Amino acid sequence: MTFNYRLLAAMALTILLAGCGTYYQVRDPSGDRSYYTTDIDRAISTGAVKFKDAKSGSVVTLQSSEVKEISKDEYVKAVAPPAAAKPAAK
Repeated sequence: MTFNYRLLAAMALTILLAGCGTYYQVRDPSGDRSYYTTDIDRAISTGAVKFKDAKSGSVVTLQSSEVKEISKDEYVKAVAPPAAAKPAAK
């Protein structure tokens, strides 16, 4: 019976932690472009960062970057597709 409670507790903890994420804005200072991601791999020896851009789906590697942790709301707003323009009223 103890095993079942431990398994249940582990599953509940996993579900709670799955909802918590870290969101990043990565800026390329040379190109002045911003990328958005939830996971960053850092190469300690070179200082480069590698990540998957949420907007394009491309894997990006930057030798020089500025990484900023942002809120989930900022992330969702940044990666959302642009709203379609409404047709002009006649």
